[in-house]
Amino acid sequence: MAVNASETPMTPARSRVAGGARAARRKARTGIQRKPGVPYILRRTPVHEVLNEDGLQKIEATAERILAEVGIEQRDDDEALRLWRAAGAEVEGVRIRFPPGLIAEVLRTAPTTFIQHARNPANTVQIGGDAVVFAPAYGAPFVMDLDQGRRYGTLADLENFVRLAQASPWMHHSGGIPCEPCDIPVNKRHLDTAAAHIRLSDRPFLGAVTSESRAEDTIEMARLVFGADFTDRHCVIMGNVNVNSPLVWDGTMTKALRAYARAGQGIVVVPFILGGAMGPVTNAGAIAQAHAETLVGCALAQLVRPGAPVVYGNFLSSMALRSGSPTFGTPEPAIGSLVVGQLARRAGLPLRCSGNFTTSKLPDAQAMNEGTVSMLTAVNCGANYVLHAAGFLDGLLSMSYEKFMLDCDFLGALHTYLAGFDASDDALAMSAFREVGPGHHFFGCAHTMAHYETAFWDSDLADNRPWETWDEDGGIDIATRANARWKAQLAEYQAPPLDPGINQAVSEFVAKRKASMPDQWH
Repeated sequence: MAVNASETPMTPARSRVAGGARAARRKARTGIQRKPGVPYILRRTPVHEVLNEDGLQKIEATAERILAEVGIEQRDDDEALRLWRAAGAEVEGVRIRFPPGLIAEVLRTAPTTFIQHARNPANTVQIGGDAVVFAPAYGAPFVMDLDQGRRYGTLADLENFVRLAQASPWMHHSGGIPCEPCDIPVNKRHLDTAAAHIRLSDRPFLGAVTSESRAEDTIEMARLVFGADFTDRHCVIMGNVNVNSPLVWDGTMTKALRAYARAGQGIVVVPFILGGAMGPVTNAGAIAQAHAETLVGCALAQLVRPGAPVVYGNFLSSMALRSGSPTFGTPEPAIGSLVVGQLARRAGLPLRCSGNFTTSKLPDAQAMNEGTVSMLTAVNCGANYVLHAAGFLDGLLSMSYEKFMLDCDFLGALHTYLAGFDASDDALAMSAFREVGPGHHFFGCAHTMAHYETAFWDSDLADNRPWETWDEDGGIDIATRANARWKAQLAEYQAPPLDPGINQAVSEFVAKRKASMPDQWH
C-alpha cells in the first residue's frame, strides 16, 4: 500500500516543541537518504566460541558418517547426480553416499570471503571475514500493519518494503522477497520483484530460486544492470536455496543453485531444521544433519564452477512438541547457532545464520523479546549475512510494517554494539577528570560537549522522556510510533538515480518474458 503525507498521523504539539533541537539532530543523523559510514559493519567484537575441540570434532565426524552411511537423496536433477558420480560419490538411484573426505576436497575451491557488488558502488558489500551484512525478512505470504491488519501481500507492499530498506541507515542489503506479491501470477512474480530491487534500491539484492528459468531470468536482469562481462567476473546477485530436510536435495533447488554457480553468482545454502520434525530434537544431532546438508550444497556449486561464491547457511528452530508448532527466539537454537558459527569458520565458508525470529502475531513484547535473542545470537555466532533482520512476524508467515521499523531501530543499536569498546586516551577522559574534579558533574565539561552528539546510540523510536510528559502527550506506545514512522519514511522516500537506458532495458525484458508465457496462479 502506497502512503501519502496526508495519511501520516499528526504529532502532538507538545512533542513538536519539546526537544526540537534534539529531534533536528536525530533527523540529521538518521535522515531518509542517509547511509551508514560504511555499507556494511566491520565487526570489532569477538565471536562466541562455546564448544570445545572434542565436541566440534564429534559433530563433524557424525556429519561425515551421515553422508557416508545414510547419504542424501538428490531428486529430479540428473545433472547433479552425474556431477557427483564423476566426482567419486556412490550414486544408487537418487541416493548419494559420499566417501569420507570427498566433500572437504571439493570445497577447497570455495572462497572464504567474496564481494557482492551493488549498482551504487558505495553500497557494495563484503560477505565473509569480519563483515556483517543485514537484510530484510524474506518470503512471507502475508503482510500486516496496525491500520489494515493481516492480509495477503501485494506488489505494492513488496515495493514499499524495498523502499523502507533503502531508506534505513542501518540496513545493508535489499534482500529478496520481503513479502509475496500475491496479486501477480506465480510464474511472473520474480520479474516484478527483481525490477523493484533494481529501480527502488541501489543496494545488493537476491534473485529468484523457485525454478531454474526464474533464476536465469533474474541473473539476466542483473546483467542488464552491470553488463555481461562484469557479471561473469564478479558476484552481483545471490540466490538463497533451501534443503528439503531431512537429507533431501530436490531438483527445483539444485537446478537454481547450478544456474547461479554457472554464472559465477553467489549461492546461500540453507537447511531449515525444525527440531523434532525435519531433524532430531537434540541440538547436536540437528546441527550434524544441517552441517552435512549444507556442505553438500556448497560443494555442488564447486562442481559446477570451481570458485563459485557460496555461503554456509543455517536455520535452526525448536518446536512446541505438544502441538507441533514452530517456536522462535528460544534458548536451544540460540546456543546451537553459536556452535554453527564455529563449524562454518572451520569449514572456511562465510556464514548466514539466525535473524530477527519470532512466532508472535503482533509487534509486541513477545516479538521483541524473541527477536532480540535471535539477533544477538546472529551477531555473536559470527554471521556474515543476516537475512530476516527486520519485519519477521508470525513465524515468517507475516511481514509487519511496524515490526520492520522496530527491528531497524534495533539494528542501529547493533551497529554500536559491534563497533566494540574504545579504550583510547580520549575515551579514558583524563581531561574531563582534571576539569571537573571531585563532587561536580560532567554534563557541561569540554569532553562531554565534544562527544555529546555521538557518545550514545540514540533510538529513533524509543520515548525516554519523563512518564508525565509521555502521558500528557497521549501515552503513545512504540508500535504506534513505528506506524507513524514507516508512513513518514515512505512519504519522504526518493528513489536512487538509475540510468534511463538500464531502466528501459529492464522494462523491455520484463514485458517480453511476461508475454512469452501464460499466467499461472498455482
